[in-house]
Amino acid sequence: MRKGGSIALLTAIMPSIKDFRTPAIHYQITPTDPAAHLFTVTLTVTSPNRAGQRFMLPTWIPGSYMIREFARNIVQLSAQANGHAVNVEKIDKCTWQCAPLGADSDGPLTLTYTVYAWDLSVRAAHLDRSHGFFNGTSVFLLPEGHEESACEVAICPPAHANDWQVATSLPRAPLAVSAKNAVNTARNGDFGTFVASSYDELIDHPVEMGRFTVASFEAHGVPHHIVLTGRHRADTARLCADFKKFCEAQIALFEPATLRAPFDAYWFLITVVGDGFGGLEHRASTALICSRDELPLAHETKVTPAYRRLLSLASHEYFHSWNVKRIKPAAFVPYDLRNENYTRQLWFFEGITDYYDDLMLARCGLLSPLEYLEVEAENIGRVSAQAGRTKQSVADSSFDAWVKYYRQDENAPNAIVSYYQKGSIIGLALDLTIREKSGGAKSLDDVMRVLWNDYGK
Repeated sequence: MRKGGSIALLTAIMPSIKDFRTPAIHYQITPTDPAAHLFTVTLTVTSPNRAGQRFMLPTWIPGSYMIREFARNIVQLSAQANGHAVNVEKIDKCTWQCAPLGADSDGPLTLTYTVYAWDLSVRAAHLDRSHGFFNGTSVFLLPEGHEESACEVAICPPAHANDWQVATSLPRAPLAVSAKNAVNTARNGDFGTFVASSYDELIDHPVEMGRFTVASFEAHGVPHHIVLTGRHRADTARLCADFKKFCEAQIALFEPATLRAPFDAYWFLITVVGDGFGGLEHRASTALICSRDELPLAHETKVTPAYRRLLSLASHEYFHSWNVKRIKPAAFVPYDLRNENYTRQLWFFEGITDYYDDLMLARCGLLSPLEYLEVEAENIGRVSAQAGRTKQSVADSSFDAWVKYYRQDENAPNAIVSYYQKGSIIGLALDLTIREKSGGAKSLDDVMRVLWNDYGK
């Protein structure tokens, strides 16, 4: 559905508010100069460390295993308390130290800083006069010692545009809260105040703002929204129908008895560009970038190779709602957002997900059996053609993702193997082996359900 009708449709389908606590950390983010690609953020800590509060910005974003140094995009930063300036000093590449506040200073501490946002990807932040997008890891400083503190964030519109909207899976702040009552009268699409139970939750809900198209559907009773930003002529009704198929298939895989999703609503935030591709998973949403030719048009009836690429990407990130966002390596609990988080298991968390993304498209009828076998043959062919497959195991590929997979050079095909592609082939081999050994009674699905029940839930 086009932008004009999206607000009325989405009024009744808010993200739910669970375990709400009075926020101790308050953020406000405003696109103050879209033409210069600048967000302004204010951060207020109600109970700062009087001996000197420290603040840190993550160096990487979970799901993309490379140090990206987001703090380099902070242009200016200042602090104040009780109406007086507080000295603040940067002490390393991602950390700022405030001066002691003194025993007679019992008020909050407020930081004000500017963030340059010109990374048109799913990993960071981007702002111009047509739209804004950000991940919390790029814009929200963490007050050290308050990792588990409840947060609220006011998302404000730019001064130049009164027709911008907001799309995010962040829950809205309740208008009134008591032990038994939480009321919210705001509407999806409106700017306003949102809440998170911790910093980890705050940075796991990307935000899109601007003029966009919203289309919605339900999968096993759960609202799902597709947000398209950028020029396009997509058949949104078909997008909803096709996305619904693989979403319901995946929910049924993990919860065949209850058909219960692990979220109350889900958002596909899709940026449409001339040439681009990428996705990043989050707990109740995904940020995607696709090319215009990957979107289905109204007169098309077949799944073209380009459209199949988008379906596979969306299916992949949606499967991560279970495999990596909730079933995850112990090394990621909790995330160390300053440093590399090494694990030899990415071949499973990415590779097995890569196996299931196309398999789920085949199971729900979006790919024919022959088309699916062609996809698997192409993948096996790609891995077989790489000399690196004989030099690096998928476990080593997982471990070295930080320095090799995301930093490939001209020798990469000769030295490394993709833990996505080869991990997917291992997933196929495991599935076929389990089916053979059990006489068809069991499959890799049963393994995933055991992992979900024992670790994910």
